[in-house]
Amino acid sequence: MCKSASIVFKSIQKTNKNIPEGSHQYELLKHAEATLGSGNLRMAVMLPEGEDLNEWVAVNTVDFFNQINMLYGTITDFCTEDSCPVMSAGPKYEYHWADGTNIKKPIKCSAPKYIDYLMTWVQDQLDDETLFPSKIGVPFPKNFMSVAKTILKRLFRVYAHIYHQHFDSVMQLQEEAHLNTSFKHFIFFVQEFNLIDRKELAPLQELIEKLTTKDR
Repeated sequence: MCKSASIVFKSIQKTNKNIPEGSHQYELLKHAEATLGSGNLRMAVMLPEGEDLNEWVAVNTVDFFNQINMLYGTITDFCTEDSCPVMSAGPKYEYHWADGTNIKKPIKCSAPKYIDYLMTWVQDQLDDETLFPSKIGVPFPKNFMSVAKTILKRLFRVYAHIYHQHFDSVMQLQEEAHLNTSFKHFIFFVQEFNLIDRKELAPLQELIEKLTTKDR
């Protein structure tokens, strides 16, 4: 998968992921976008008939990474070492970073630093052709779904931080409709395939119920 337009974070430049045009994954992404256009998010997240679940999860995981990359990029001026000295989602939930490789013991750090670590780690996973193969005929590894679940669980924390700590800024920027639609799509997707444990969603449980109740 190649890289394209960048979002500038405080200390590192993040790049959106492009799915190669003409590939099967590109066709899947176009299918997802067309279905999203219908306004029926429940239907949009369903596995298209005859398609591979791993490939569907991979395409959507890349798409959510790009969406969150852009959404967080709009509020980086408000998410600073001073304003967010810890990575939190309200007073009850605080996240410490560990990736199991470079940082094995969880460390307490500011929200911008945590999100920097997180997005860099996700990008490394997406760039790994052995985990996210972009070539036709290359199989997904046996641990793919486990890796995808970890990526999505961690991306959820960025949504949670934005909603709890920066929603006023999102409203000032008139981005709340964009944020809500993106998050609703994300939640419907992870619910459809049971990709995030319910306890991990607790920081935004009330919002999730509000956004999803009328679509049941």
